[in-house]
Amino acid sequence: MRVAALYAGGFLGPFGGGVVASMLPEIGRDLGVTPGTASSSLTAYLLPFAAVMLVSGTLGARWGRVRTVRWAYALYAVSSLACALAPTLGLLLGARAVQGVANSFTTPLLLAALAAVTPRERLGRVLGTFGACQAAGQTTAPLVGGLSAELDWRLAFVILAVVSVALGAAGLPGAVDADDASEQGAPAGRLRDALTLPVLRVATVAFLGWGALGGLSFLVAFRGEDTFGLTAAQRGLLLTVFGVAGILTARRAGGLIDRWGARRTIVLAAPLGAAAVLVAGTVDLLLVVALVWAAAGVASQMILVGVNTAVLGSSGANRGGAVSVVQSFRFFGAAAAPLALTPLYTVHPHVAFVVPALLLAVAAPLLVLRGTVR
Repeated sequence: MRVAALYAGGFLGPFGGGVVASMLPEIGRDLGVTPGTASSSLTAYLLPFAAVMLVSGTLGARWGRVRTVRWAYALYAVSSLACALAPTLGLLLGARAVQGVANSFTTPLLLAALAAVTPRERLGRVLGTFGACQAAGQTTAPLVGGLSAELDWRLAFVILAVVSVALGAAGLPGAVDADDASEQGAPAGRLRDALTLPVLRVATVAFLGWGALGGLSFLVAFRGEDTFGLTAAQRGLLLTVFGVAGILTARRAGGLIDRWGARRTIVLAAPLGAAAVLVAGTVDLLLVVALVWAAAGVASQMILVGVNTAVLGSSGANRGGAVSVVQSFRFFGAAAAPLALTPLYTVHPHVAFVVPALLLAVAAPLLVLRGTVR
């Protein structure tokens, strides 16, 4: 049950971040603001989440993974209830920021806990399963949020609070408790052990991989409306194929990493993902766009599971802090994509897809080949 709770925690993080996406009109009406203003609840969660994750893995290593994860789930539950009870947008945004901070401590420490209880030769498949759970959380969040909003949007946050309490009560596997105990009296986790050049290379690959793949969902939605005249529901269905493909293939991607190694898998996946992005942004056949966007979801899992395996399977100090840095760069990539690519889309829609495709195809393999990734 404790191992299952690790995977459930992987589901909860992206789910909690994206659950508001489909109920922004209801939130806006209830709090007296426009849906556009209510959309700031997404940013209020994402930015603290990505920023604090730079150091959360290191702090968790110092404080003990078991203790830190329990407190993080408790904070997540309290902040979720605060979201459910928020009478104004300002209070909702503050509570969402605290949610993001709490989640920044669970995600990397759960990954580190999985690595602690998994033999090295099976690590890719296990992290692939965790990646599938994350993809499932991201994919189902808008649907569950929309269904909750049919009754009351606040219900979604009550559910999040209940689930986080249950996960905190489940705790972590006994091997993680023993690992924490064995580290008592050892040197505390240091941030400089996580911010080494090899880790930063891998983190930059995560930045490019997620920014140029998952971070481009908004551009695919733009094309869906501008080129194909899709409705909101149809655009949502088009975007969903990315997550579904990731769910179905993440564990197999991990198995491929176990056989080939993270380096070869990333070098293969980066140009494949770049080609999918290029076709999705330039071809005017909807079926082709849907198929290649699903292929982009597969490539993204190969890259993301690859970078996690690279740092967690290494022999470096403070691996929890290292995977925390990698995950932080990943979500900064998602946050940077709209800011960098929306102006390019207004100049010419194709350019906004060509630029990230080139970066992914060229820069990501070079960074991996120059580094020490297995």
